[in-house]
Amino acid sequence: MNQFELHILGCGSALPTRRHLPSAQVLVVRGKQFLIDCGEGTQLQFRYTKLNYNKILDVFISHLHGDHCFGLIGLISTMGLLGRHAPLTIHAPGNLENLMKPQLDYFCKELPYEVRFSPFDSGKHACIYTDRSLEVYTIPLRHRIPTSGFLFKERQNDRHILKDMIEFFNVPLREIPAIKAGHDYITEAGERIPNGRLTIDPTPSKSYAYISDTLYTESIIPYIKGVDLLYHEATFCEKEKDTATVTFHSTAKQAGCLASAAGVKKLLIGHFSARYTDDNVLLNEARNTFGQVELANEGLCLEI
Repeated sequence: MNQFELHILGCGSALPTRRHLPSAQVLVVRGKQFLIDCGEGTQLQFRYTKLNYNKILDVFISHLHGDHCFGLIGLISTMGLLGRHAPLTIHAPGNLENLMKPQLDYFCKELPYEVRFSPFDSGKHACIYTDRSLEVYTIPLRHRIPTSGFLFKERQNDRHILKDMIEFFNVPLREIPAIKAGHDYITEAGERIPNGRLTIDPTPSKSYAYISDTLYTESIIPYIKGVDLLYHEATFCEKEKDTATVTFHSTAKQAGCLASAAGVKKLLIGHFSARYTDDNVLLNEARNTFGQVELANEGLCLEI
């Protein structure tokens, strides 16, 4: 398994079809699994992808429309049946805990692990998760109810040590962490050895932005600028632009325009309306405004 990869479990919109399931993705970062949205059918998709339910550390829910969270109670129950003991943290808009508590009390009374809710303000750009290698930020979106996208960003990697130079200057082991962090080395004789002689540049950090249901909005560009991979909803074609506006969704063309304006490296489009029997019409429309585009079909696995 690669250090930073994305698995698509569902890429449809509100109406499930025989071709697509509602929104759900798994992002794997250095072996840690993060679930992004959890529409119906998510736990079945885990079986198809052979990902492990119980390796999910945290769940990130963009908003409280059913096609993004109806799969949660079933997944939580199944995790209990499989003997999970590690706590599960669900990051979501503020009232999800109130909505789910009666379901948990009724269906999951003897759950062998703790379900923790970590509410966030979908109107703010803020860091809501951090560990040694990753930070997750909310991205305010414009939908019919409070909705947030997410930016998953690797922390800056340490500089790479040049082993032969470390040995040449007899650098003590205790100095290595500071040198990796970019500091020069001062010898016992007082000579300063520039960091550039002891290290080379770190491996570039990777980033992934998940833009859920939203009107086209350029205000998010500063938050997603230059990301390695952008997922952006593309519910409609441009000829249904009026419908997209009324329902607070985006077109494939608008997704491409935003990706171009933000200078991202690759665009992934999804949340396809059930009206389309051929998603290539959406793909081609996005490609007319941005070259590096792919459909977020179920089963797709992308290394970032």
